[in-house]
Amino acid sequence: MSEQATNGPPQTRRLLVVLPLIFFLGLAGLFLLRLYGGDPSKIPSALIGRPAPQTALPALDGLVRDGTPVPGLDPDAFKGKVSIVNVWASWCVPCHDEAPLLTELGKDKRFQIIGINYKDSPENARRFLGRYGNPFGIVGVDGNGRASIEWGVYGVPETFVVGREGTIVYKLVGPVTPDNVNSVLKAEIEKALRANK
Repeated sequence: MSEQATNGPPQTRRLLVVLPLIFFLGLAGLFLLRLYGGDPSKIPSALIGRPAPQTALPALDGLVRDGTPVPGLDPDAFKGKVSIVNVWASWCVPCHDEAPLLTELGKDKRFQIIGINYKDSPENARRFLGRYGNPFGIVGVDGNGRASIEWGVYGVPETFVVGREGTIVYKLVGPVTPDNVNSVLKAEIEKALRANK
C-alpha cells in the first residue's frame, strides 16, 4: 500500500494542522476585543435598584472635619438622604485627579458624600484628604476590601448614587472627570433628588 493512501492526501493533513490554529486565533481575537473594547464606565452593575450593602465600617482614625471626628459608615446613614458613595485610596492615581471635583461637589448640601477608604493606611488617607480637602461627611475604612466586594467594586475609584430609600440608583466605574461630572453624575444626582420627595 502506498504511503499516501494510509495518511490521506497532503491537503487534508495541512487542513487538520491549520484549522486548530485558525480556531485559536479567532478565540484570542474575540477575547481581546471583549477585554479592551468598549468603555469600562459602561459596565452594568447588578446592584442598581437594590439596597445599598448593610456593611458598617469603622471611622478613619484621627480624621476631623470642622473640629469634630468624622464618623465611620453606619448603614442607617442612607435613610432619607441622597448619598454619593466614593470608593477611593491615597495610592490610587485617578483618585488624586478626581479629588478636587469631589470637593467641589461636596459644597452642595442637598446630598451627603460618603467615602469608603479602600486598603489604605490611616496616615496616607489623612494626608490625601489634607492635601485636597475632605468632601466626605462620613468615611468608612475598608481595610481588607470585603465591603468593596459587597458594593460590587471592580477597582478604585468608583462612585455610587444612593437614593433616599437606600437603593443604589447609579454606578460610575472609574474616576469622576470634568466631562462625566457635568454630563452624567450631576444628572443622576438630580434625578435621585427629585425622586420620592
